[in-house]
Amino acid sequence: MSRTLTLAAAQYPIEFIGNWDNYRAKIQEMVDAALGAGANFLLFPEYFSMELASLFEPEVYRSLSDQLEALQSLHEPFIELFSEQARRHQLHILAGTFPVRQDDGRYLNRAWLFRPDGSRDYQDKLQMTRFESEQWLISAGNEIRVLDTEFGKVGVSICYDSEFPIIARAQVEQGAELILVPSCTDTEAGYNRVRIGCRARALENQCFVAQSPTIGRADWSEAVDINTGRAAIYTPVDYGYPDNGVLAQGSTDVAGWVVAELDLDTLAKVRREGQVFNHRDWPSQFRFD
Repeated sequence: MSRTLTLAAAQYPIEFIGNWDNYRAKIQEMVDAALGAGANFLLFPEYFSMELASLFEPEVYRSLSDQLEALQSLHEPFIELFSEQARRHQLHILAGTFPVRQDDGRYLNRAWLFRPDGSRDYQDKLQMTRFESEQWLISAGNEIRVLDTEFGKVGVSICYDSEFPIIARAQVEQGAELILVPSCTDTEAGYNRVRIGCRARALENQCFVAQSPTIGRADWSEAVDINTGRAAIYTPVDYGYPDNGVLAQGSTDVAGWVVAELDLDTLAKVRREGQVFNHRDWPSQFRFD
């Protein structure tokens, strides 16, 4: 099993797509660009799928509730598109998030992982922002999971989830060495909350953390009208890594990919021989029931 991957984290521009062919062409263009950069693992942002609401009438994409219902007709085509891309190009793709209606009528914010062999898995968002829970009425998931890849196990902490140490720690304790953070933030403060959370999770767990944001304005959208952030890949702050723990980072509001090679085997050495032992010294003695 290879333990080295080349990860591409998207700075994804939310746009008015208008029809499915345009969406397919946009995704293909982005995948081709990542492949050209040598990537074999792609990370898209939270709620990047919401631009698909532009395929419907204005009264739909301007309504928080109506767009969720309408998008369910595109869930299967969305899955087929990214599954096809993963199989054809032998990629792992964390396809951001898509709000998925459950049998009881609730919507969960679900991040799908597509593998080269055609299989897929998911992590639901666990901590909801005030906008999600109070205005959009999207519900929280209830299971912290780890997802298998050919490189090892990865965790997914969706946007706000990254600000809660216990989520990433549970994934790391289940074997995750890479935490993927698809994000969607409309202010610099929101972006920085997620960024700071990502860097802290990399520090305290001595693991890689990658963040992928939506960018740009979509005044037509009730859900993702303003988007800001910078994609980045963070590392432990220790031997062999950048002194500030930032391996790669994008420029503000520039669409494209941030790409870096990650050697997962080096994490074991840092955890074993590093300047500090954050991963080992997680303060289990201070846990309270």
